[in-house]
Amino acid sequence: MTNASLRYARVLSIAGSDSGGGAGIQADLKTFSALGCYGMTAITALTAQNTCGVSGIFAVPPAFLKAQIQAVVEDIGVDAVKLGMLHAPEVVEVVAWAIDHYKLPNVVLDPVMVATSGDRLIENATVQRLVNDLFPRAMVITPNLDEAALLIGREIDGVDGLDRAASDLLALGAHAVLLKGGHLKGEEIVDVLAEAGSPARRFGSARIASQNLHGTGCTLSSAIAAYLALGHALPEAVQQARAYVIGAMTAGVDVKVGAGHGPLNHGFAPVPMHRLSPVPG
Repeated sequence: MTNASLRYARVLSIAGSDSGGGAGIQADLKTFSALGCYGMTAITALTAQNTCGVSGIFAVPPAFLKAQIQAVVEDIGVDAVKLGMLHAPEVVEVVAWAIDHYKLPNVVLDPVMVATSGDRLIENATVQRLVNDLFPRAMVITPNLDEAALLIGREIDGVDGLDRAASDLLALGAHAVLLKGGHLKGEEIVDVLAEAGSPARRFGSARIASQNLHGTGCTLSSAIAAYLALGHALPEAVQQARAYVIGAMTAGVDVKVGAGHGPLNHGFAPVPMHRLSPVPG
């Protein structure tokens, strides 16, 4: 028996569970695995969910969420973190504590606040805690247009408004913002990456007509976290993650899953688990 000298790229998802498998923790784990990373979870809430919608939510007690994080981090370790559904102030408090206590690196915050239907998923008090406690602790936040509009208090009209909106989000305390423009009309989807002290970058791609887009936002933020865990700088991680999501969307266009909005094809081109050098020290 020999002592192992290598490790995997370790990515922790702190998010809600989607029993239908298309979004949330399940989409995160599929993404981590497809990109050659070792995925771990700390579940914030369980949902009874399928391709047609959510029929029930069961919140995990904050103390047990904390126990999940402690169990994972103290034994296995973490190279990057994806944050998804954080539904209550007490949950945000646990996550902020963990980031500080364990000095968790490469935190990607997907601020899940508005459902596809337009319904609010979290209360104002939780939104404020997200902004105050997690924006400064995250490497990047990845809101869609509805979430960004809720945060800055106004609608975002057209591609030309993305840069200003991203700048406004930086002013709330975020270090970097990937503002996703998929909800805008048009044949091209434009996302804007804004980092404090640097010019904004635009990423464009052709819109893909598909019924199977459930979990796209979860998958993108998870892919960014995976590429950060593998050592990529943020702009490169965003570019690579967008390419992965586009591939997964394209590969799933002609497949029927359920009666509603189906998932992406996360496993369209999986790679083996990356073997990295040990962590120094």
